[in-house]
Amino acid sequence: MQLERFALTAGEEVTPVRWKIEDTPERAEFREEFRAWLKTVLPEGWVDAIEKGDDKAFESARGSGWDFMSWMGTIGRSGYAAPLWPKEYGGLSGQSWMVQVIREELASHRLPTFGINLLGVGLAGPTIIEHGTEEQRRRYLSKILTGEEIWWEAYPPHRSGSDLASLSTRAVKDGDQWVINGQKVWTTLAQLAQYGMLLTRTDPDVPKHEGLTYFILDMHAPGVEVRPLKQMTGSSEFNEVFLNDVRIEDSQRVGAVGEGWRAARTTLMNERAALAGISLDPVSIFGGTRRDPWTSFVESIPNRNDPLVRQQIARLYIDQEVKEITAFRATSARLRGDQPGPEGSVNKVFNAEFNQRKSIFAMDSSGVSSVAWLAEDKLAESRATTFLRARANTIEGGTSEVLRNQIAERILGLPRDVEVDKAIAWSSTRRN
Repeated sequence: MQLERFALTAGEEVTPVRWKIEDTPERAEFREEFRAWLKTVLPEGWVDAIEKGDDKAFESARGSGWDFMSWMGTIGRSGYAAPLWPKEYGGLSGQSWMVQVIREELASHRLPTFGINLLGVGLAGPTIIEHGTEEQRRRYLSKILTGEEIWWEAYPPHRSGSDLASLSTRAVKDGDQWVINGQKVWTTLAQLAQYGMLLTRTDPDVPKHEGLTYFILDMHAPGVEVRPLKQMTGSSEFNEVFLNDVRIEDSQRVGAVGEGWRAARTTLMNERAALAGISLDPVSIFGGTRRDPWTSFVESIPNRNDPLVRQQIARLYIDQEVKEITAFRATSARLRGDQPGPEGSVNKVFNAEFNQRKSIFAMDSSGVSSVAWLAEDKLAESRATTFLRARANTIEGGTSEVLRNQIAERILGLPRDVEVDKAIAWSSTRRN
């Protein structure tokens, strides 16, 4: 293993350490294979421009026929979009280190690191592979990979907060169909999706984890209503979804009746793996020309040569390195084939709060331009958008409060919270 770093010297801008794991011969061979494939499918001159650092040539190549949706189909049919999936379902039957290699190469070639169908490829696909029928696998998996069908995740349920198993969305059997009534909130990309992963309560007279059933929901079915939620940033990637007497065929059930929690756990475990080490921003989704995020951050700070400002940048730099080293440890463990450790929860909490501290500093150091700016000042607009969007970081993907409980229990060995409703029928529990 090799640690590669760029030194910080007096007079230079603060530049983060670059931690790099030296490839084994097997990984090096796979990396070269992937690079060779990229050269055959990308517009002529793209790869050469990246290797030479020629931004002008890259822009020319990118504008000569590359299309985001076509790219999703190209990589989706190659096996590289989901290397851990079995070959018979469009993957490579590969190993976990392949995911890291592919992400690194996509990022270095300024390509989307996952695309708009992250939830389909990262969550729905693995759940269907493990718990679905062969008919469901043949029907859905290939179109998930190519982006022909976008998926969303119906978590969390309305009024359940972080206690997913307490959900109240009901599914009642009616012949060969199920009738669904309920509400979901904070559903990512539901307004664009064709299908959703839906967890419902089919038996209210057993404890909450035992009476759940998992379904594939057609977003165009009668009774499905999507209402985008306008965020502080002005965007609406989250939604409320209302289900009013929605009918789902029993053939759309994933797993056995009453065993939905097993399928849901598969979805949730894959959510953490899918989101590990990536940034949920337009560059990660659609690809782009952005340079290193830290460099962009430093360059966005006015008066960054002021000693007091540079002192705060140095503090944030230290935080950045703590985050990078922890992520490096987690990546090293995955590449060795070890099971993910506690680094995921620790890094999620730290990174979320670090993003907030960093965005607050950027706003504070910008003076009046942090609250009012000219229409053409894209830098000020970007600072404000980043500041507002960072408010969600401590909520999405697992709240910091819940993750701190997990850290307390699984790392510090503190006792679990008392579960007063563990053996009580869901219908007899107190709810909001």
